[in-house]
Amino acid sequence: MLRIVLPKQVSSAYRCLLLNKPPSTSPSPSFPLLRNSSIFSYSSSSQSEIPHSNLVEQLEDNNVQSSTTVSVDRSGLYNPPQHSHEPNSESELFKHLKGIIKFRGGPITVAEYMEEVLTNPKAGFYINRDVFGAEGDFITSPEVSQMFGEMVGVWALCLWEQMEQPKRVNLVELGPGRGTLMADLLRGASKFKSFTESLHIHMVECSPALQKLQHHNLKCVDDNNSCGSGEERTISTLAGTPISWHTSLEQVPTGSPTIIIAHEFYDALPVHQFQRASRGWCEKMVDVAEDSMFRFVLSPQPTPATLYLVKRCKWAAPEEIEKLNHIEVCPKAIDLTCTIAKRISSDGGGALIIDYGLNGVVSDSLQAIRKHKFVDILDNPGSADLSAYVDFASIRHSAEEASEDVSVHGPITQSQFLGSLGINFRVEALLQNCTEVQAEFLRTGYWRLVGEGEAPFWEGPEEQVPIGMGTRYLAMAIVNKKQGIPVPFQ
Repeated sequence: MLRIVLPKQVSSAYRCLLLNKPPSTSPSPSFPLLRNSSIFSYSSSSQSEIPHSNLVEQLEDNNVQSSTTVSVDRSGLYNPPQHSHEPNSESELFKHLKGIIKFRGGPITVAEYMEEVLTNPKAGFYINRDVFGAEGDFITSPEVSQMFGEMVGVWALCLWEQMEQPKRVNLVELGPGRGTLMADLLRGASKFKSFTESLHIHMVECSPALQKLQHHNLKCVDDNNSCGSGEERTISTLAGTPISWHTSLEQVPTGSPTIIIAHEFYDALPVHQFQRASRGWCEKMVDVAEDSMFRFVLSPQPTPATLYLVKRCKWAAPEEIEKLNHIEVCPKAIDLTCTIAKRISSDGGGALIIDYGLNGVVSDSLQAIRKHKFVDILDNPGSADLSAYVDFASIRHSAEEASEDVSVHGPITQSQFLGSLGINFRVEALLQNCTEVQAEFLRTGYWRLVGEGEAPFWEGPEEQVPIGMGTRYLAMAIVNKKQGIPVPFQ
């Protein structure tokens, strides 16, 4: 059994968290039972990286002025994807995307396509349904085990203590899904009254359907007599904390120390894709073919996003990009990181970013997932989740350029992050007070959170073998320098 010495900031909080808290009774993904009743050790290897290349000089020689119309050259397109089946020609989103392309008189960027597919107000993938969990299209770490949210809660509590326990703190979650992470965080932290009483929770969520689900899972009630102001506010009864919803981080009030949690949020931000062609670097675009199917084409001249490509290449070492034929850049991730860094600089606090990605330039990672299976990116838009690897090095550079008052720590693997916060102690404590079925869920969930690859103990159906996220997911923290180095990045 792997043991990790807990930092002093974690020890007192974690001892209390261990007291008599049984596994969550909320619905869990259905997994066949394991026959091995012991806790297993795990290893943590370094994240493999995609090979990289140098193109700043060539990019700077290009004229970055964009034209009002985009002519199309398909001659240099590399490996255009095939559709897995015919799109639904009656799809509202399909018609909407074709209408945009027709109105423009040419193709749209991959980023524009991705943003419409995910967040279109009427037909976006995230907008009108629950896409998480075993019955949805993918499962996230909070849905795997309550321990994930509890460990994030320990991190937030430790940061609050490093901030000298302010009386009011904005706890912000970006893209909170079902609200499972926040619910587990509040349940685990509910014993620390001084911490929970300081919190005002802000959920940044654009989907009305998910907002309702979060309201339910956080056991919210409306308080009509708050502060005698006559204004109605919402309270989560899990810890008696006020909670508000917003559609963007900019809507969250400033002026109070802020703790921001971004778990699997950056990977859904739209990316621009660039491909090396005979004439240089060209942006990959989405167009409509003669048969009314979507297809990829290449822009014949520089586009506005080329400015971000130039910036990203300047941040990279020459050897990092000299062999690449594809590069992805995410302007919204860069801009969001700047906003976070400036807020932390002025208000104090910190941000925790956990996602799958690389600590370097990302090549060609955009993928589509429907019902837990990979499908073609252009197939039946709006029916599958689109996501891309997070460029953690780009996040670091963006934060450091935005403010001299913040420091960036990590990335470290999710396995290292959770292990240092004490997930091993937590799983052992939970196993002492649960049923046999709950014990099997705990062991499976533990492996998914901290393991690497397929679980070696699995004896169930091969297609349902637990896959560890421990080294594929990375954790990074951005904090105000006055607060020192956050746990567990010391």
